[in-house]
Amino acid sequence: MKHFIKYLVLLFIICSACSSSNEHIQSAKEGQKDSKPLNIVYIMADDHAYQAISAYGSEISKLAPTPNIDRIADQGARMDAVFCTNSICGPSRSSILTGTFSHVNGFYKNVDGGDFNGQQLTFPKVFQKNGYQTAVIGKWHLGTTPTGFDYSKVLINWGGQGTYYYPEFCINGTDTVIEKYRHSTKVIEDDCIDWLNKRDTTKPFMLLYQFKAPHRDWRPDSIYHQLFEDFDFPEPESFNDDYSNRLAASENMMEIENHLNRRDLKQVPPPGLSRRDSMRWLAYGNEGQFWSPNDTLKGEELKKWKYQVYIKDYLRCIAGVDRAVGRVLDYLDVNGLTENTLIVYTSDQGFYLGEHGWFDKRWMYEESFKMPFLIKSPKHIASGTTSDELIMNIDFAPTLLDFAGLPIPEQMQGKSFKTVFNEKNNTHRDAVYYHYYEYPIWHKVQPHYGIRTDKYKLIHFYYSMDNWELYDLENDPNEMNNIYANSPKELIDDLKQQLLSLQKEYKDDISIKEMKIMTDTVIKRVYNEPRKELK
Repeated sequence: MKHFIKYLVLLFIICSACSSSNEHIQSAKEGQKDSKPLNIVYIMADDHAYQAISAYGSEISKLAPTPNIDRIADQGARMDAVFCTNSICGPSRSSILTGTFSHVNGFYKNVDGGDFNGQQLTFPKVFQKNGYQTAVIGKWHLGTTPTGFDYSKVLINWGGQGTYYYPEFCINGTDTVIEKYRHSTKVIEDDCIDWLNKRDTTKPFMLLYQFKAPHRDWRPDSIYHQLFEDFDFPEPESFNDDYSNRLAASENMMEIENHLNRRDLKQVPPPGLSRRDSMRWLAYGNEGQFWSPNDTLKGEELKKWKYQVYIKDYLRCIAGVDRAVGRVLDYLDVNGLTENTLIVYTSDQGFYLGEHGWFDKRWMYEESFKMPFLIKSPKHIASGTTSDELIMNIDFAPTLLDFAGLPIPEQMQGKSFKTVFNEKNNTHRDAVYYHYYEYPIWHKVQPHYGIRTDKYKLIHFYYSMDNWELYDLENDPNEMNNIYANSPKELIDDLKQQLLSLQKEYKDDISIKEMKIMTDTVIKRVYNEPRKELK
């Protein structure tokens, strides 16, 4: 009996050891699986308003859904409080790449602000240094040749904006190609899939997949020309804003009623005009010149007509982007890459879809300030997550690096928001900071800076005026009522103190005079496509 008991004890020890060994082996295998480098696909459209993504639930998006873009939100997270630090294409892109404010990275204006300094540190360079195969395909709009990429194919014509038809691309900074047949969204879509097929599969990859659409002048692929023809879109609540008590807003030049030109609304020049005169004819309306497609369409009906032409073409462009997003998501699924790939969908800033009667961006008001941001990574983010944590675009770079387990450079002013997905009661930050410099081109938006908390927004317009605005975002989400003059001194003093603190933190605590000099400084762009003579 004693021998039998000893046998059982010995058997138990052996089994326990085997079990422990098996658990160790399984744990090691899981550790190896988890340690496999995370792939990154960063998808960015140009001027894609969050209101035009159906995951955000606007009335417009219910009529023009984006099912493929929504897949990222459904399988990951929708971020509801992501903000641009300078709402204009090039400066936003430079901040995203460097993780720094545009006054720090040097690219703070699109016009007369020079070109992006490609020698400075960017997050693609960190990925590349750590063994990732890196690529950027599509819109770049920073002037200089992309750096930090093993492969680049970027739009270069029309001042770096690219065109919807006959777009010109530069490959790896040397070879220029002109696409004669496909819409720019389709070209970028096809090139993305082609690069993924040809990549070095022994390396992890980091891809920037970036569209021109839906940037002005909103020319959709011909396959979408009939889309939305059988109904009209509703006008936003603030469509007929009269800008009372908001001096800076009243001086704008981006009104749908007065500043959309003939090119925007797809008018055809009279026959017999020279190329130069045709371009002038099409640009008519930029400065507020009155025009109508016929002699009878005037007043409120003309404004409504312009809005419908604009919004339908804008949303048709997005339909093409949604298709292209779906194709890369399908590719990742079919090739077994989804589980180990982090996917982001965003835009370089927000955009106006008739709110306040406007198109374009630039303002710190919510529609242009707020960026759509959807993110999924099956290993890290639960499906159907939503977050209202305050995020800035300078946070994108450190967050992508953090998810990939790579070092975050100290010079990046942003901070990772990875923890908001897995830690309860996590507060990423209490307020976000904004500064816009360009004036008066293109839309006469006064340079301004400001702060946004979860409840209030304080803005200072300073270039040719000294005007403060304050909004209660809970009670006035459309920002129609400037309450600065009637608010308690304690509230304003507290917000101004927070504002000053952020200016010091982000190295923007310079004088108003110095800020005006930044706006007035002219630095001509050097790297650009040769100008063609207009004939």
